[in-house]
Parts: sequence; C-alpha cells; structure tokens
Amino acid sequence: MHPSSDAMIVIDVQNDFCPGGALAVAEGDAILPGINALMAEFSAVVLTQDWHPQDHSSFAANHPGADPFSQIQMGYGPQVLWPTHCVQGSTGAAFHPDLQVDRADLILRKGYRRAIDSYSAFFENDRKTQTGLHGYLRDRGVSRLVLAGLATDFCVAYSALDAVRLGYAVTVRLDLCRAIDLDGSLTAMLARLAVEGIGLEG
Repeated sequence: MHPSSDAMIVIDVQNDFCPGGALAVAEGDAILPGINALMAEFSAVVLTQDWHPQDHSSFAANHPGADPFSQIQMGYGPQVLWPTHCVQGSTGAAFHPDLQVDRADLILRKGYRRAIDSYSAFFENDRKTQTGLHGYLRDRGVSRLVLAGLATDFCVAYSALDAVRLGYAVTVRLDLCRAIDLDGSLTAMLARLAVEGIGLEG
C-alpha cells in the first residue's frame, strides 16, 4: 500500500479513447486490468474525464473546411483540431465499463468550457485556468503522484508536466498508458518528460 502522501491520477479512460471510439487510441482498453489493480494500492485516487460541449472549439467539425488533426491558432496558442469526442452526456464520454470507477475519491471533469481545450488535469490549455485538482491534492497532503491513462503524449504528459511545475514528485506508468503518436508526438513528449525529471516506469 502506498503512503497517504501518494495519489494515483487516472487520465481519461473513456469509451471515445478506446477501440471503437471517436478518437480511439490503439490498445486503449488493454491498460484497464493493470490500472484497476494499481488503484487498489492507493488511498487517494482521482479519475479525470474529458467533458466537451457539442460546439467545442477544439472540434474540427466546428471549423468549416478544417480537417481533423490539423492545427489552428487560438487566443492561447496552437490548437489541434480533433474529431468530435467525449461530448457531455454521451456514451463516448462515459468511462470504459471495465474501469473500477467506484475506487475513485474524486472524478474531475475538464474541457467543458467551449472556447478552450483542456489536456492537463491541472490547467486548461491557456496554462492559467485551474481545474481545482491542485487544491484538492494539497488539502489531502499529497506530494507524490503516479499517472496512468490516455493518451500518453497528450493528456497524460501535460498533466505530468503541470504536476512537476506545481512541485509534485511524478511518475508516469508507461505500461498503463497508450499514445496517439501524432507526427512523432510520443517520442518528443517522452524526451520532454525525462528532461523535467519525471519518472518513466513500465
């Protein structure tokens, strides 16, 4: 059992990110048994959930003529345009049915503001708007985090980078993550995580 100063953050294990979903990550469902087993070792477990309105600005469908996975400039910087995914209340936005949701102390929804995307569990993509997770963990006396989930090179990585910036010791369980790997994004992001002193295990 991990000490109470440790928490596990499970990132976006939702139907739309698993095989058959709108933004499926290859083998996204293969990590579920390991995540469920590891959650049992922590006294603090947080699940994050992508939770977009239908008219979200990061959806390619809301930019006439734009292709999914193309990039545009938003007021906060470059933004990838995604296929429509994890729409609030949809089956795609629901957690994968095999995820042991009852183990979580907190379910944090992100990406619900129409005009801004949110990869990180801590900050939206403007790097300023907080989700409230840091305050929750701080109040629980958490100082070390273990991250798992989807996708390695986007929401998991951005969460890990923000966590280190906020002063946490961070480990990413690569065996319990899967990546989108958009134009080499996985290799680039793993290098960035290593430079920031984030532990990469599995």
